[in-house]
Amino acid sequence: MGQLARITRLGLALCLVGAMAACTAVYRNHGYVPADDELSALAVGVDTRETVAAAVGRPTSVGVLDGGGWYYVQSRFRTFAYRAPEEIERQVLAISFDEAGLVENIERFGLQDGRVVTLSRRVTDSNIKGVGFLRQLFGNFGNLDAGSFLQ
Repeated sequence: MGQLARITRLGLALCLVGAMAACTAVYRNHGYVPADDELSALAVGVDTRETVAAAVGRPTSVGVLDGGGWYYVQSRFRTFAYRAPEEIERQVLAISFDEAGLVENIERFGLQDGRVVTLSRRVTDSNIKGVGFLRQLFGNFGNLDAGSFLQ
C-alpha cells in the first residue's frame, strides 16, 4: 500500500506542476525598431534613404505616396492559457523624407491605453503637413476677394 500511495502522490504532483506550467504567460516579439544609439548616427536634413538603410536597415513598411516615410514597427504579445494573444506593447518609428530624399523628421510612437503617444520627435522645419484638410479649407474663406472672380 505504501508503494501505491507514493506513486499516486507523485502522479498528482506531476499533474499539478503540468497544470501550473500550462497557465504561465508566453511572450512573443514581432518586428524591429532600431535602438536610440543606432538612430543617433542619423542627422535630420543630412542623411538620405541610402544612408538610413546602411545605418539601421530597411523597414518592413513604407509610406504609400512617392517619397513617403519609412515605418519600423515592433510589438510584444502576451498569450495566457486559452485566451487570445493580447498586444501589451507597441513601438513605431517613423522616418519621413523630403522631396530631395533627405531625412525630414524622425519620430517614435508608443501605444498606451489605446492612444498613440509620441515618445520622441526630431523635426527640421514646420510646414503644412500637420494642418488638416478642414483647417486648410476653412482657412481660405477669409482670403477670397470678390474682384478676383469678376476678372
